[in-house]
Amino acid sequence: MAYYLSPRFLEKLAVHITKNYLKLPDVRIPLILGVHGRKGEGKTFQCELVYERMGIEVVHISGGELESPDAGDPARLIRLRYREAAELVRVRGKMAVLMINDIDAGAGRFDALTQYTVNTQLVNNTLMNIADNPTNVQLPGSYDETEIQQVPIILTGNDLSTLYAPLIRDGRMEKFFWEPDRDDRIGIVGGIFAPDGLSPQDVTMLVDTFPYQAIDFFGAVRAQIYNEQIRDFIYQVGLENVSRSVVNTLTPPTFTKPDFSLSHLLDVGHRLVREQRRVEEMKLANEYNRVLQQPQRPSASSDGFYRAYPANDGATHPHPSQQPTPAPSRQGNPKSEISNLKSKSPASRISTETRQHIHTLLAQGHSLGIEHVDARRFQTNAWKSGPKLSEQNSELALETLEQCLEEYAGEYVRLIGFDPKTRQRILEQIIQRP
Repeated sequence: MAYYLSPRFLEKLAVHITKNYLKLPDVRIPLILGVHGRKGEGKTFQCELVYERMGIEVVHISGGELESPDAGDPARLIRLRYREAAELVRVRGKMAVLMINDIDAGAGRFDALTQYTVNTQLVNNTLMNIADNPTNVQLPGSYDETEIQQVPIILTGNDLSTLYAPLIRDGRMEKFFWEPDRDDRIGIVGGIFAPDGLSPQDVTMLVDTFPYQAIDFFGAVRAQIYNEQIRDFIYQVGLENVSRSVVNTLTPPTFTKPDFSLSHLLDVGHRLVREQRRVEEMKLANEYNRVLQQPQRPSASSDGFYRAYPANDGATHPHPSQQPTPAPSRQGNPKSEISNLKSKSPASRISTETRQHIHTLLAQGHSLGIEHVDARRFQTNAWKSGPKLSEQNSELALETLEQCLEEYAGEYVRLIGFDPKTRQRILEQIIQRP
């Protein structure tokens, strides 16, 4: 099967890998390349296609291997795999890379409730040390003065900002944000459906019908097409005979080519989209789990960390137990200020309810900020942090909010309220929709 390899992706990886094997005079080359982007866009698969195209040996580490009940094991594993990659270069005479998948899932901190262990600290420190001394990587308890081959490191992840900041500085890590454009998406989806005889026009129509879906969505659509034949096979042999028909059999079942017509693919795609929306809208965990409805105690100070992918993407309100209660204002009488807020010009972008929320939360000493996201990333709940609103003057906070709503006129904007002491969110409310 001929899969599509994005020229932009190929160029970025090829340049980074090649220059790490060159001796450029007086040039400091970042050892690590961080490939990041939203989920399901094929970052790892595109990397594998580049390695195959260039004939590169790959040593893998999963993000799940970066934690262990024994302190120091993940850091030792990174050093061991790095030396293994360097040995492959020496023995086989071919370029090699060390690839760590989902680095943010294994070593990132998404909020104050994410446990920060000794291993997390050692993993960050080990990668920093290797990036600074790529030819002198020693195993714990031994030392060898012989220099080893410098081997580039490729990291993949969704949000690299959750990693330790000194690790991702430009001198150590080069960043590459992978977001396939329309041509890339058409090429990749065309490769997925290449064995099925789908015409270029049908591929284009399929991509344009679901413009906000990740690449893995189209792979799921193709897999769903076979469900009908498998269902017919199960009823044909009988439920009690399925196991003996598919396990340790000399005559495994065969299936005819399913219906890959565009109309059938669109029907399956819309069905998957409906299921996605049900998951996003139901949020049954909030109803069943009382612990999610109660304020949680942070495990550590969280001044430098935040939730990169918030749990809620809709207009949510505080739980009754977290509802702001009237409190004496630091600026004056709350009732008189609320009446002033209600008398604002009707041309304002800010509703009366939002104004009242801002006044009440500031009066209680809470902090306010905004988050914004475009229509495409709204589907994946990938909000971006905006400016923080004034904590001393509600009028100034409203003025800043007005400017933000105007600046992000074509995007979703939501108001965030949180306790500055515990960093616990107490309000998430969408106040603008494109």
